[in-house]
Amino acid sequence: MDAYEYSELLKSLTTKMENIRNIVKPDAIKARLEEIETLQQNPDFWSDAANAGKVSQEKTRLERVLEKYENAQAAIDDANDYFELSKSEGDEETLEMLYEDAESLKEKTEALEVQIMLSGDHDSNNAIVSIHPGAGGTESQDWASMLYRMYLRWAERHGFKVEELDYQAGDEAGIKDVSFIIKGENAYGYLKVENGIHRLVRISPFDSNAKRHTSFSSVMVSPEIEDDIDIEIEDKDLRIDTYRASGAGGQHVNKTESAIRITHEPTGIVVQCQNDRSQHKNKSAAMKMLKSRLYEYEMAKKQAEIDGVEKSDIGWGHQIRSYVMQPYQQVKDTRSNQAFSNVDAILDGDIDKLLEGVLISQAK
Repeated sequence: MDAYEYSELLKSLTTKMENIRNIVKPDAIKARLEEIETLQQNPDFWSDAANAGKVSQEKTRLERVLEKYENAQAAIDDANDYFELSKSEGDEETLEMLYEDAESLKEKTEALEVQIMLSGDHDSNNAIVSIHPGAGGTESQDWASMLYRMYLRWAERHGFKVEELDYQAGDEAGIKDVSFIIKGENAYGYLKVENGIHRLVRISPFDSNAKRHTSFSSVMVSPEIEDDIDIEIEDKDLRIDTYRASGAGGQHVNKTESAIRITHEPTGIVVQCQNDRSQHKNKSAAMKMLKSRLYEYEMAKKQAEIDGVEKSDIGWGHQIRSYVMQPYQQVKDTRSNQAFSNVDAILDGDIDKLLEGVLISQAK
């Protein structure tokens, strides 16, 4: 990088920060934080625990956004000042240091940009994730388990908690179905871009002829909906089935029909839960899943009407992302058009760049 390129980068980042400032409105955030501080000093404020909790969460979110904005703005202001001073004094050593830090400066601004994008109604919510293998038997079921591990590792990297709701192991390897909740700030905001078909190309470990196979799995992500969100579910629209939970033999859950499967007949949405020994608790968890899936279904239907697209099958031509392990190494997202060669790292949960790339491309 030379002085001209660095100067152009600073101009670009300064313009971007001006746009972000118009969205963030830091002065308005500071005014709201002062207002919340005044509210919290009133003893009556804490008598309404539900409202106090929501306001406290709002305060934490606003403080984090403001901190990230101020840090990014300060970094760009400092870079501008050091750049102009170093140029005027011919300080080549400082200029080289600035050039080396250019990528870090750019990443800090992009991270703020992504943070601003996670401001949808439920972006801050926990994420309910379901993974279903496509046609292909053991091969696709193994691919589904690889995706499951990828999201578990991503959650672990961010310090998020994971609660398994339903898990059905494959006959030989992999999984037939899995549903789980990832609990953490903006979990849904990040993972909502994972909705769709994921395609894997590799030399199958289950093929004695070592031939290349293509497998598909679908990932469905919905926000964990709060109880105050009004989603109408009529009893007459539900078919509720009970069955024995799968798992290691001899456990209590295998001896009673504690597992619950709920089918919402108007939409065909099916949810199931077998995580708890209590049928009542499993039904409650399944209804929470159904509520979230119905919310996501309605949102997706509205977007599909706008985009003029129809629901995809789990197969060729409908994937949002391809993971190619043979004959070359590449993960490519069809929406951001970004390609990465670090396939092993991505499958180990290093997917932030992928997620952020899609969020930025969709915002544009």
